[in-house]
Amino acid sequence: VGIMLTLTAYILSRRHGYRSVDSVVDVGEFLRALRRGIWAILAPVIILGGIYASVFTPTESAVVAVVYGLFVSTFIYREMSFAKLKETFLFCATISGSVLVIIATATIFGQILTLQNIPQDMAAWIASLSDNKYVILLVVCAVLIFVGMWMDTIAQIILLTPVLLPVVTGMGVDPVHFGIIFVLCCEIGFLTPPLGVNLFVAMRLTGCSVESLSRSALPYVLVLILAIILMIAFPAITLWIPDLLYGR
Repeated sequence: VGIMLTLTAYILSRRHGYRSVDSVVDVGEFLRALRRGIWAILAPVIILGGIYASVFTPTESAVVAVVYGLFVSTFIYREMSFAKLKETFLFCATISGSVLVIIATATIFGQILTLQNIPQDMAAWIASLSDNKYVILLVVCAVLIFVGMWMDTIAQIILLTPVLLPVVTGMGVDPVHFGIIFVLCCEIGFLTPPLGVNLFVAMRLTGCSVESLSRSALPYVLVLILAIILMIAFPAITLWIPDLLYGR
């Protein structure tokens, strides 16, 4: 997926005439930049290390990241003043508020679906379509992408995993394989209107309209769909690392 997205970005950059920085970085400049950025490089090490070492949960890691960032910017780089801190809080509150409104609406939508037993009915309908697991996976992906346009990813995982997982595993699909495809479909939903949360975050950061961002994201959405089709056709793409780790 990473290679496909990188190639897409390269092709689009060439087509639109985006140019790279016309400067050569020597070893000395690279080492100086590395020394200046060492504190930023340590951030993911501390956060991921703390999660994998069970020092804190993934949710708590967000607090650790904020505290670490404030400490480094205030006492190490000495770039965070009280005025900048106030501006940062206001900016984050604006972005978080706009996104949380969307998530709250999507959560309500998910609860309505649950009360109407729509996920269970949808799973029964999907299972009745075909005995071919590849066809079922394609249908499941189409449903997940469509639902992802309206529902938050967490709500999708909580509501749809219990009803869809037995359907696909009953046809011989590996749970790890399905999980990777599931998350990728949710990400596509995050990039598509009307409730594509990532689009609204990008809108707040860049000042561009959702319409222009949607058009710009379309090539990447198509590439992600192609990646999903390849994963469905060739499960070894997603399973060779788990099989290697678990000796299967």
